[in-house]
Order: sequence, then structure tokens, then C-alpha cells
Amino acid sequence: MSTRFRLHLENGRLRNSLFHLSLEQWNQAAQRHPALAAQIDVSVGWDGDILEKALSDADAMIAGPIDRTQIVQAKKLKWLHTTGAGVDHLLPLDWLPEQITVTNSSGIHGDKTEDFISMALLMLHNKMPQILANQSRGVWDMIHEFNIKGKTATVIGFGDVGRAAGLGAKRLGMKVIAVTRSGTPQAIADETISVSQLNTVLPRTDFLIVAAPLTADTRGLITEARIGLLPKGSGLINIGRSPIVDYSAVIKHLEREHLAGAVLDVFDKEPLDPNSPLWKTPNLIVTPHISCDAPDYVQRVLDCWFANFAKLTTTGQLDNKVNRQLGY
Repeated sequence: MSTRFRLHLENGRLRNSLFHLSLEQWNQAAQRHPALAAQIDVSVGWDGDILEKALSDADAMIAGPIDRTQIVQAKKLKWLHTTGAGVDHLLPLDWLPEQITVTNSSGIHGDKTEDFISMALLMLHNKMPQILANQSRGVWDMIHEFNIKGKTATVIGFGDVGRAAGLGAKRLGMKVIAVTRSGTPQAIADETISVSQLNTVLPRTDFLIVAAPLTADTRGLITEARIGLLPKGSGLINIGRSPIVDYSAVIKHLEREHLAGAVLDVFDKEPLDPNSPLWKTPNLIVTPHISCDAPDYVQRVLDCWFANFAKLTTTGQLDNKVNRQLGY
């Protein structure tokens, strides 16, 4: 590696400011990593204003918005780091030059996800969607439930986010079934199955948690028929990606009271359309994509990147590499 390393931070002004990679954010992180930061020349761009010039000599880029045309033309660029864990917006990766390695920010979401899932599970179990609806109508209806301990949560996808979801269930004394591509046993799960076995566990699932990345294999995975396999009175939580779950089927099963409640945190189009039927679906809680992100999000991204840069300078290798075939 040359003495000076060129890094470009690319932003979109329309994105929530929580995700802005500003110079102030960079300087704050650099103070925690002074020796590494001293090796780096950094530029900051907004909505492509300096992107072409920056990519003419950049070794690496951290980006939320991705301009594929500019990246393809960036002959020196070797490393593209995404601010999120999911890279479905880049798939399929056949457009990306072979010399560019893509890494993601997997691993920075765990503590927030664990809290959110514990909250969502308790809300669904204790029928808070129904109680809140009753409150809005001025209805006094005393709904009582047993303790959630011993109930079963099935978690689809058991990467960093899925494991955090599993921990959120385990802290409540629940049983956890992990659903992974391979079915390889997971340490914190009581049981692990492969995706091909999913239908066999749905009838004994009290809460289905979707935490998988969006890939060709997971798109449309949770169908109306599969939701129908859940026991009457079960709950569903989606913190993965919306195309994994048939939301029309979720609405239908909530209206029929087959599902007792659901929490949806991700949507095809965000912000969610004010006219979407999801807003008025009974016993559904809509959260605005907040399950995994904390107020210090950019600092977490930059710490993740600095740790990877340290590994690159010492071993020539990178962690959090996205597999081009698997899409995560």
C-alpha cells in the first residue's frame, strides 16, 4: 500500500441526516483512530458534485448512494464500503469491476436490534396493538396474557442482525429456532434448520421474525400459504426487507385474525405512502425503519471501516466482504 491512502465519502442530501458522512463526522471518528487517520486523505461529496474527480484517484469509497456508471469508470478504486448491512440495492453484482471488493457495515446493528426485538415481542405478546386501538376508541377491554417465557420465536436469517434478534428473544426466556441457508447449528439457538425445512417449524412458531437479507433466494419467501401455516394467534415481525414477505397476505391474515399482530419496520418504498392500507390494518404496528439504527450510526460505520482499514494495512485482507454469488 502506498504511504497515502485516498478515501472518498459520498452522500445524498435527501437521505436522513443520521446517515450523512460529513467532514465533522469523519473528524470525530479520526480522533479515535489518529494513527490510521494520519495515513488517509479524505474527500466528502454530496449528490455526485465532486464524484467524478474524487474517483479519479480514490483507493476506496464509503457510500450510501451508489452511482454505478461512475464506479465502473473508476480505474483506481479497489474498495467500496456500504453504510448499511444489506446490499440488495447493488444486486446482482455482475456490473461491478472485478478489482473492486465490496464490504458492508454488518455488525454495527446488534445492540439496537436486540432491544427492538425484545420490545416488539412483548408488545405483540401482550396485545398492545389491540390495546392501543381500544385507547383510540375509548374502549376499556381488559386483555390478560401469560408470561412470554417458553414461547417460540423462529428467526429467518441468522447473520449479525438475526443473531441479535435471537438474543432479543432469549433474554425474554423464549425458545429460538434459527433458519439459515445451510442449517448449520447456531450457538444461541435451541434449534437450527435449513430454509428448505421452514414449513415444518411454522406450525409451532408463536412469533416469526424475518431478519434475512434480500437475495434472489429470499425474495417472496414468506408467502400467504406460509403465513397460513402459523398457529392462529401468532405474530410476525419483519426487520429484514419488505419483498421477503407478502404484505398483502399479512393484511389479509390480520383482518381474519389468524395473525394476532404484526410489526413491520421495512417497506418497498420509504417513507411509506400515506395512502397505504398498512396504516389502517388492524393490529399492525408500522415503524419507520428504525429497528437497527442508533443516533451514532455514522460513527459506528466509520469505526467499522477503520477496523477494516487497520486489517488491510497489516494483512492485506478485509472483513465483511460481500459474496458476489450469495449477495451478502
